[in-house]
Amino acid sequence: MPGTSIVDEIELIIEDIGGGGGKLPPPGGDDGDEGGKRRGPQMPSSRRYTTAIVIGIVSIIMFFMAMASAYLYLRAKSDRWVPLHLPWIIWMNTAILLLSSGAMELARRRLALADVAQFRRLWTVATSLGILFLVGQLAAWRQFVLAGFYVSTNQGSSFFYIFTGLHGLHLVGGICALLYVALRKFEKAKVSRTVAAEVASYYWHFMDGLWIFLLALLYLGK
Repeated sequence: MPGTSIVDEIELIIEDIGGGGGKLPPPGGDDGDEGGKRRGPQMPSSRRYTTAIVIGIVSIIMFFMAMASAYLYLRAKSDRWVPLHLPWIIWMNTAILLLSSGAMELARRRLALADVAQFRRLWTVATSLGILFLVGQLAAWRQFVLAGFYVSTNQGSSFFYIFTGLHGLHLVGGICALLYVALRKFEKAKVSRTVAAEVASYYWHFMDGLWIFLLALLYLGK
């Protein structure tokens, strides 16, 4: 009968929807990960590291701006200001620090091309030049001492030791960051080598710019 055939067809359709058509995918995706809750480990965003280094850089800028203001005020108003003659090695140290930044940027370019071996070599050069800069700064202090200028000799020499000493301490932190990038096994790290090198380079280039600024202030004290 026609009515019976229609009923049979409806029953077949219901069976297909309820059980014969396969199970519906779990909510949250069809990857079978219990609603999308079980996922593999994800690498943290580089934004948090960039934000942290920017906050650190801003705090360092504020500190050195306060010191620079005191330097400029005393140089203009003090009757006891003695002209400052910079040791010749200061200029050589400046060139070394700039070369270090150049080597670092070359290293980052090689890393962008997935040339990890060349990256490590250039990064090591950049780190070594940074250490050489610190050694040169100690040699500059020695020249100053041999010339009879100490921290308490006059206001100009005091600021020379303060500026170079504080910059050197902050640079030590940068060298530690460079060594971390050079020696860390990033296969097990929570941050990628690319992000670590990028953040370390921000701080290192800032140290370069800060030194150029301090050098200009010291040169004005001549």
